[in-house]
Amino acid sequence: MAKKTIVVKQIASPCRRPDVQRRTLIGLGLNKVHKTRELEDTPSVRGMVNKIPHLVKIIEERG
Repeated sequence: MAKKTIVVKQIASPCRRPDVQRRTLIGLGLNKVHKTRELEDTPSVRGMVNKIPHLVKIIEERG
């Protein structure tokens, strides 16, 4: 069975944001605006995305 994945895109810069938000972006593998990553759809990844909804956007759900 194929694993579910989500495609996450960074839509804003972490400048002038708390350091924890910058580290969350790095944890997701994002560091530049408009960069995308395909990540496994797990509760931990969803939690990280939900912590910074103003910086990232889920553009696609696969699987």
